[in-house]
Amino acid sequence: MDDNNRTRGADLVVDSFRSDEAGYDRARMRRQSGGFVDLGNESQYGTGGHQASSANEIFADVQGDVPWWKSNFFISQPVLFGTWDGVFTSCLINIFGVIVFLRSGWMVGQAGLVNAILILLFTVFVALISVLSAVGICERCRIESGGVYFILAHTLGSRLGGALGMVYCFGQAVGCALNVFGFGESMADLVGTDNTWAARGFAVAAVLLLGTINIAGVKWVIKLQFVLLLIILLAAVDFFVGSFTAIPDIEFKGWLGGTMANNTWANYQDNYTWFKCFGVFFPTITGILAGINMSGDLKNPSINIPNGSLAAIGTGTFLYLMFVITLAATVTRDALLTNFSITADISAVKILLLAGLYVSSMSSCLGAMYGTPRVLQSIANEKVIPGLEVLGHGRGPNKVPIYSMVVVAVVTVTFIIIGDINKLAPIVTMPFLITYASIDYSYFALAQTFDLQHKREMRFQGQSQRDMQVYGATGSDLDLLFPERIRHKNVGDFTPSPTDSAIMNGRMSNGDVRRPNVNVHSKNKNWYSHLCNRWLSLVGVAIKLLLMVLVHWMYALGCLSILWLIWLYIGAANPAVKPGRASEFRFFHWVKIAFLQAIGKRPLEYEQLVVTPVHADISVEQERLNDDNEDFASRRRYHQSTALQSHLVSVDT
Repeated sequence: MDDNNRTRGADLVVDSFRSDEAGYDRARMRRQSGGFVDLGNESQYGTGGHQASSANEIFADVQGDVPWWKSNFFISQPVLFGTWDGVFTSCLINIFGVIVFLRSGWMVGQAGLVNAILILLFTVFVALISVLSAVGICERCRIESGGVYFILAHTLGSRLGGALGMVYCFGQAVGCALNVFGFGESMADLVGTDNTWAARGFAVAAVLLLGTINIAGVKWVIKLQFVLLLIILLAAVDFFVGSFTAIPDIEFKGWLGGTMANNTWANYQDNYTWFKCFGVFFPTITGILAGINMSGDLKNPSINIPNGSLAAIGTGTFLYLMFVITLAATVTRDALLTNFSITADISAVKILLLAGLYVSSMSSCLGAMYGTPRVLQSIANEKVIPGLEVLGHGRGPNKVPIYSMVVVAVVTVTFIIIGDINKLAPIVTMPFLITYASIDYSYFALAQTFDLQHKREMRFQGQSQRDMQVYGATGSDLDLLFPERIRHKNVGDFTPSPTDSAIMNGRMSNGDVRRPNVNVHSKNKNWYSHLCNRWLSLVGVAIKLLLMVLVHWMYALGCLSILWLIWLYIGAANPAVKPGRASEFRFFHWVKIAFLQAIGKRPLEYEQLVVTPVHADISVEQERLNDDNEDFASRRRYHQSTALQSHLVSVDT
């Protein structure tokens, strides 16, 4: 009897201790999460396991429960996404924008079907090179938050990366104005007005609406993107079906109307050329980097970004070809040049295609207003450009950049008021061509840096093996004496995110973070790895620089001038910026060595010679300051001296 009482008493003590411990854990979680707690499994939460009832809702914060309205409308924890829900959706709705609906027919009318397909494929090819370059960087380095800025700054250094990041943000903001202005034009036509200010008013209202959705959190952005993508795909199917079911009229002749022969070759008007048509259509594909800008909200960026981006660009190319071929085969050339809404006229369900048109305008702007402020936030958090620190503040677990969103929205509204689609398109083209060229060069420089590091590793590795055979040491003493032996192994230039598990496992006893020694890796064995080629990236740099000159050389000169001024300002205001992982590679030095090898001369090896000057009237005696120790007599000498004899020859002329 006494034993049972003692057992029951012990159970009560244990239960009381567990209850106190659970209460302490809940209180600690509330302090760490700012009032919210870990909801655990979503399915368990959905069944009511953690949900607070209406009677206990007042005491939900004390009990550790979360009311239903907080859990459904507010984000209490960081949300991470994968390949299809994050990267593929964001990329596809950004590359299938308003220009496809409103300017595909115009491009066919100006350039003809053959040149339109060439413009389309060349546009995809230019963007694909940059996507493969970014994929190659993702394979060779660890990707963190910051998107395009992180890739550029991680490889080329914070100074050049910061300047390029600012130019990229400017291009994204102007591109957002381009897409949302197309939405404003469509809404103005819908209400039956030709007033330009009415279109601008609709566009500004759309920017404010999308900004509000972005402030609500990334979870709502992704959910909305799924709905928008579904509407866009249904509109594309509606257009294709309508080309078979629509009744022929003056503008629409059908597939058997014989318009293909008249629309095959170019008929440029209003001083347009092939490259100017390319400049108008090129902004369509600029949103392909939207998945890279989501790097901070992805589960595995190194895997999600390549698969999602390549799948999106393949799907988008198919849709582009479908629109161009269908319009060339069914619509007269005069209608293609003058009727920008011809796609809606020949669709099976006009309301559905108009919905796709409106959604495509909104979706591209939504992606730009989601990714661009995060790039600007990363630049501010890195403290690369003095004075932008306030733009780095974020709200909520996902650190939503409120202030950066305001800046992007102001720039977007400004360019909505300035111009129309044909004027904004060339302005958008230049910053993106500069950014794409920089990404291509980043991968080329990174691959060359890996070769330099690998060559040096092999050189010192063979020497380390000889040292171990000679005196049985591990080589660590020589590494301390000669840091250049291991300097190539410690090229770390970025402090990783504190949320990284590798850092959390590498904290020292004093609380400091031990920075991992991460160098440039070789390519992985994925299905897309063989597509990442450094020489293709170098060709991409040349193509993009040439396109900048051919499309509009004045805009190109202006963008490069702005980039150069920002680069100078960063160097003067913040000279102690971090170097990139590819800082060891110097392009002009590489060109010099390649030229010497091409003409049959051997470049200098990795050695230095110190020659003591010899004067004829001064006697010089050689003396050795250190003696050979018996314990280290067999050690290889790293510093050697050699006596060189010379003779002075007097030549009378």
